[in-house]
Amino acid sequence: MSVSFERGHAASWYADTANPTPERPALEGDIDCDVCVVGAGFTGISAALHLAERGLSVVVLEAVRIGYGASGRNGGQIVNSYSRDMDVIETRYGAETARALGDMAFEGNRIIRERVARYDIDCDLRDGNLFAACNGQQLKGLREHQALWERYGYRELELLEGEALKREVISDRYTGVLVDHGGGHLHPLNLVLGQAAAVESLGGRIFEHSPVTELKHGDPAVVSTARGRVRAGRVVMAGNAYLKGVLPEIEGKSMPCGTQIITTEPLGEERARGLLPNGLAVEDCNYLLDYYRLTRDNRLLYGGGVNYGGSDPADIESVIRPKLLKTFPELADVGIDYAWSGTFLMTLNRMPQFGVINGNVYYAQGYSGHGVTCTHLAGKLIAEVMHGQGERFDAFAGLPHLPFPGGRLLRVPLSALGAWYYQARDKLGL
Repeated sequence: MSVSFERGHAASWYADTANPTPERPALEGDIDCDVCVVGAGFTGISAALHLAERGLSVVVLEAVRIGYGASGRNGGQIVNSYSRDMDVIETRYGAETARALGDMAFEGNRIIRERVARYDIDCDLRDGNLFAACNGQQLKGLREHQALWERYGYRELELLEGEALKREVISDRYTGVLVDHGGGHLHPLNLVLGQAAAVESLGGRIFEHSPVTELKHGDPAVVSTARGRVRAGRVVMAGNAYLKGVLPEIEGKSMPCGTQIITTEPLGEERARGLLPNGLAVEDCNYLLDYYRLTRDNRLLYGGGVNYGGSDPADIESVIRPKLLKTFPELADVGIDYAWSGTFLMTLNRMPQFGVINGNVYYAQGYSGHGVTCTHLAGKLIAEVMHGQGERFDAFAGLPHLPFPGGRLLRVPLSALGAWYYQARDKLGL
């Protein structure tokens, strides 16, 4: 495996405000377990916790630190459904698949809240998020979005148009917003750290600084690191964008992408409420969307943009600050205290990829920017399928895993060209 890693979490507001947690040792020697989980992000830790709750012995191998990847760096928004919504799923995959996935579209949100409550996880959980329309065509889309989710039984949405939207976000950039009262936002790194502690409280073992060098299929499967091996009856591959070289069967059917976040200096209560009066998280409706929210210390955490292939811009602040000022020009005098990037995994059809290889190696990946909720659902479904309840896992596993046109060589430029087209449509209000 030819991937280099840092020793610790990337510098970010999340890392600086993480709850105290011990550094776990690296794997040394050979051990046996029922299930070996590769990757200590949301997918891996969610799966490990559900499996440990069912009484299985679980070992988690993490290349760097718990939550090192996208799980500890993302926007922290609890957004329901998937990166492709139910209407697209209906059209592409049929009514039966749409019903199955629709029944689970809001479950990841509920799982997060149940985990936080059961294990008393301190992660700044707050209710409410919204989708913001930048033009009339997007506002029409929000009306359709509301009707679609209501058709699937979700009644927590409220549409605000014109001046009424300033009840929630005070910006002249938008024509309307769709408030999801059942959504929310949180400190993602503290969420995954809290769940990792819960795994250990149930007897699970977590090893950090233990990047996987090889997976040998068999019964048992053998997962190797530089200094040890894990023999396991079953394996969960949950490294998402960080599995290069370990599971080649699926590597060519997804693409790492980078996104960037900046965090302002503390704004103070009054100024913060002058932007987001009720503290809801926001994402706009553009193809390359902006997303932002207030932190517990009244900073504005603002993200946006996508770098196909996962590379980082030389100056993150210069990329994201203009987006922030387009939304809130009154913050021109505000300093930026943090700027960081994160890598997520995108699929061609923007649907997550679930599956089983050789009967005992399970994987879930490729949430395409909607990972906070769907990862938690994935962990539960992996536990279900391992206990003979595979119908819900199979609903995802039956979706096609499509290769990017042009293969590895051309997937980045072709994706960037497609993004340019949709950005042009957004600017024209089409």
